[in-house]
Amino acid sequence: MINIKLLPLEESDREQFILDNQAAFKYGAMEEFGMRDNHFEEDEEIISRKTIDNFINIGNAYRIMLDNKKVGGLIIKVDGEKGELGILFTSPKEHSKGIGYAAWCEVEKMYPEVKLWETVTPYFETRNIHFYVNRCGFHIVEFYNSHHPDPNDTDEMDNSLNDQFPAGMFRFEKRIL
Repeated sequence: MINIKLLPLEESDREQFILDNQAAFKYGAMEEFGMRDNHFEEDEEIISRKTIDNFINIGNAYRIMLDNKKVGGLIIKVDGEKGELGILFTSPKEHSKGIGYAAWCEVEKMYPEVKLWETVTPYFETRNIHFYVNRCGFHIVEFYNSHHPDPNDTDEMDNSLNDQFPAGMFRFEKRIL
């Protein structure tokens, strides 16, 4: 397995972390939809600065490092035996090298008390679906859509995933025994 490190996000790197995150999410949407994509949250971004800031503020943000180079990041929130993966991204230049999987394995080692991990991803992010299900061992447990909205999707983060992705979002769980 590739040897990565997860380093806590430093305040001096917060702005670049946000920009790198937005670039990675935009790349995924552009790869899937090209210029036709209309899932933008604000200013032509799939994920807004405010959304990322809010995730950073309520969770634990880490930089994914490979050979002292920033290659991605992730944000998790842990509450006892329950964990939520809010964001995980790798630089598009680093895709398909095992970095995301190595980072996820490191998260599981860092938080052995977590017995249930959850995350969501838009229906169109086939790379993410493959990654979570086939690589990391998550299971799709729910499909949020206009007929079955996410009950946890509130405007408290000034972002409604139900509105942004009306065609749907998958919710994933990984139970660790």
